[in-house]
Parts: sequence; structure tokens; C-alpha cells
Amino acid sequence: MGTSEPQFLSKAMSYQNILVETNDRVCVITINREAKLNALNKDTLAELHTAFEAAFADAQVGGIILTGAGKKAFVAGADISELTELNTYSATAMATGVHDDVMNLIENGPKPVIAAINGYALGGGLELAMAAHIRIAADNAKVGLPEVTLGLIPGYGGTQRLTALVGKGKALEMILTADAIDAPTAQTIGLVNQVVPADELLPKSEEILRKILSRAPLAVANAITAINAAGTTDGYATEISGFAGCFNTTDTREGIAAFLEKRKPVFTGK
Repeated sequence: MGTSEPQFLSKAMSYQNILVETNDRVCVITINREAKLNALNKDTLAELHTAFEAAFADAQVGGIILTGAGKKAFVAGADISELTELNTYSATAMATGVHDDVMNLIENGPKPVIAAINGYALGGGLELAMAAHIRIAADNAKVGLPEVTLGLIPGYGGTQRLTALVGKGKALEMILTADAIDAPTAQTIGLVNQVVPADELLPKSEEILRKILSRAPLAVANAITAINAAGTTDGYATEISGFAGCFNTTDTREGIAAFLEKRKPVFTGK
């Protein structure tokens, strides 16, 4: 896959369910199914996979903001009509594909991803937001995992990521009751990082992302990898490896020199 800007933009123009716009290193990916409350169908998930792979590979992109079209929903859930024909085998294949190709791709990506939650984030929508590295919510957002009302459980990482973010007790309460919670409550329990007025959602998300982009990009990537390893048997080893590996980079030498010389560092991602 190419990394030049023209190739990336031509790929973006072929999307039917999402919009992709890059401006000064910030890539905004918008799920564009407003009439369906931005529900995740197979085609949308496939386009998200392609768009995130392209953004991670594109040298012109420093980080990504993920949001939904309109004012009502980030993503109101999966497209339920696509679930009617599933059986155990096809459901296993589908969930595995979504885990690998979308959710894990985002979570393990080398560039920061901020979910800008502009309304309902339910079911697969909340699972998508939880795969992002940071979540900013509009003050009118509602989030939840209602799968048990359909006789299901979350299948796109919800049981695992929600537990990691809010703890076992609160995760059990949210998933077993299927109740949605408002944005201030989500912030209180650590599910979202910040809550802002709806008209400030994208500006605040961009402000946070641009602050991250002012830091050393290889250090940011290593930090994401190490934090994702937290709680695993390899967590501390991953941190040590990432810390030590930074000393092979020009950015680390620049950052230390700039600190000692009392000047602003100029990072190049090398």
C-alpha cells in the first residue's frame, strides 16, 4: 500500500459509507450513514479497515479522529439485519474478522486515535470507541452495551475493553443490565476522558490530538504499545524494550539535547 498523499486521497474517494479528510497531519474519519444512525454493517467495517490501514501507512498523517455523521449518533450499534442469518460458525468468523481487521487494528495502531463521540455509542459503536486510544464525548452522548436484550453478548471486544477501562463490577453492571449511561457518568467511571459541549467536540478532539502530535512520534508509538501490554505477562518487558529502543532514535537525542539547551525540540520521527 502506497504512502503518498495522492494515493491516499484517491482511495478515500472510493468510500461509500465513510468520509476521510486529512488536514495538516490530522485525519478525520467520519462514519457517514446518518440515516441509519451510522450503524456498522459489513461494508462499513471493511471501509474502516482500509481507511485505518491507509492512515497508519501515510506519512502525511500523524493521528486520527474517528466520529459519526450528524448530531444523533457516533455509531448506534451493529446493523441488526445482518445478524439474522448467522450461526455459530459464521458468527465466529465474523467476530474474529472484526476483532482482527478493525478493533485490534485501531487499538494497536502506531498513531494516536481519538474517538469523538457525538451522540449514541451503543453496542458495536461503543466497542469501536473503546478500541480508540482516547475518547472525548459530547455532553449529549449516551453509551452502553445492550446486546443481552437481543439474547447476545458483546462480540467485538466489549467484555474485555470495558472491563479494562471501568473495572469488573461496573462492566458486569453495564453489560448485564444493558442500561445506557450519559456522558458525565461515563467520564466519572473512566469510560471517556473528557465531556464537552457538542459544538466543541471536534475542536477539543483536534486540540488534544495536535498536542500529542507535538511530541516525539516514535515515543508516542512505543508508549501506545507499552500501555496496551499493561496487565499482561509481557507488560514490564514491553515497557523496557520500548524505553531502550528509543535510544536508537534521533528524536530521543534531540529531545534530551533540547531539554538541556532549554529550547523547544524539533522531532522528525526518526
